[in-house]
Amino acid sequence: MSDERIDRLRESIRDVPDFPKEGILFKDITPLLASPQAFTTTLDLFAERWAGQRVDAIVGIESRGFIFGAALAARMSASFVPARKPGKLPAETDRVEYALEYGTDALEMHVDALEEGDRVVVIDDLIATGGTAAATLELCRRRGAEILGCGFVIELSFLNGRASLGDVPITSLVVY
Repeated sequence: MSDERIDRLRESIRDVPDFPKEGILFKDITPLLASPQAFTTTLDLFAERWAGQRVDAIVGIESRGFIFGAALAARMSASFVPARKPGKLPAETDRVEYALEYGTDALEMHVDALEEGDRVVVIDDLIATGGTAAATLELCRRRGAEILGCGFVIELSFLNGRASLGDVPITSLVVY
């Protein structure tokens, strides 16, 4: 995606060396969130991507996907559905486990969050290896949803997370 707005977003993402552990260069979105212009631009770019399409729900991945997903859902007059870590949702849930570098984790979604045929967009702040996004897509498919695409503020392309998402259209605003 080539757009001067993308360059401004990239400038609002801070590198934090050795976080959360030595050797990791963390991409910090808090400066982007602190800038009303950068945050609005992020939402504009996502909304433009799915403009003219019927979007029934935005599914946000815990936790930073909630920030972008809920705001985008309000802007697009769609429902917001959280995909959460286990034990955080109060009603009946479905769960998908996914592999981590060492061990497994899981995400859950309320079983009544989506209906058969709902057209959904999955949103998160970052795609790295793609495990959480793939688990979220599986939760949506189990409810019978049609996946319109995934949106990520940041993509770490060297980790090849796209490969785990199959043929789902992916929109990444800032790619490293």
